[in-house]
Amino acid sequence: MARKWQWLGTFLFPPDSGCWLSLLRVGLGFQIILYAVSLRADWSDLYGARGYGLITRALVEAAFSGENFYTPRLGWLVFVAKHVGLTEATTLSLVWVSLVVSGLLLITGWSSRLAAGVSWFLYLCSVKSGAFFAYGVDNFTTIGLFYLMIAPLPDPWSLDSRLRKRRRINPERLGFHRRVLQLHLCVIYFFSGISKSLGADWWNGNSVWRALTRPPFDLVPPGLLMRFEYLLPAIGILVCLLETGYPVFIWMRRTRAVWLTGILGMHISIGLTMGLYLFALIMIVLNLAAFGPDLICQFQNPFRVRKKTSDIPPLPV
Repeated sequence: MARKWQWLGTFLFPPDSGCWLSLLRVGLGFQIILYAVSLRADWSDLYGARGYGLITRALVEAAFSGENFYTPRLGWLVFVAKHVGLTEATTLSLVWVSLVVSGLLLITGWSSRLAAGVSWFLYLCSVKSGAFFAYGVDNFTTIGLFYLMIAPLPDPWSLDSRLRKRRRINPERLGFHRRVLQLHLCVIYFFSGISKSLGADWWNGNSVWRALTRPPFDLVPPGLLMRFEYLLPAIGILVCLLETGYPVFIWMRRTRAVWLTGILGMHISIGLTMGLYLFALIMIVLNLAAFGPDLICQFQNPFRVRKKTSDIPPLPV
């Protein structure tokens, strides 16, 4: 029993250099900036209480306030700002500017902890106030910002670490937070692959066809898809195999590079063929932060002798 507890401690608290945290911080900084820039022209109309569209912020917040009253939303900030003499338009503009500034701070690594907390809170407020327009990218970005906010910042490659004399962070703490992110991704991909595999549409290519021909994601001409329709079932099966096998093959050294490359290629393809660029970016950032640093170190020293086929310590017997 003692050896099993020792194995569990070794697995959950592996020493880590913190490179993954730098990748996560910089990647999320770019994600936040691109999100804000992409919505700049429609920011006031989308989140204003009296927008020009049929769905306004007031309607969305009223619809979702009954489900969870304590979920942050932009209405809170507008309400507080009115008591200090700020209009709704000014408040929304300040929120947009704050998102951009916090993204820049994350990229440079200056005041990383504060920037991560502000980014998470403002992004969550924006997403919940526009819940009818939210999709997977918003959920994964919120998850990434939450992990960054609770992670042992500053990371070794940030300006905070270089300009301020701070005590070195315990490598096992860095390893634990990264391990939780790795396990979280394994759960996400596994159940996503299982749900796809249970139906026939991913095996015969119907789901791939619908995804690529449904407006506004129909960037690929339907005529081109019809010419290569025989590839659609193979693509659907490959997606199911990549996601379902992720929790197994991503841990093994001999298959990690292949699986990570396949997952990254899948998300790049989604971004290019469907126009889901922000979704592709956040998934690439999360995967590189979770499993990318090991491959970088591996390629830096290709002649290193590897005795293990996996990063998971062997179970005690």
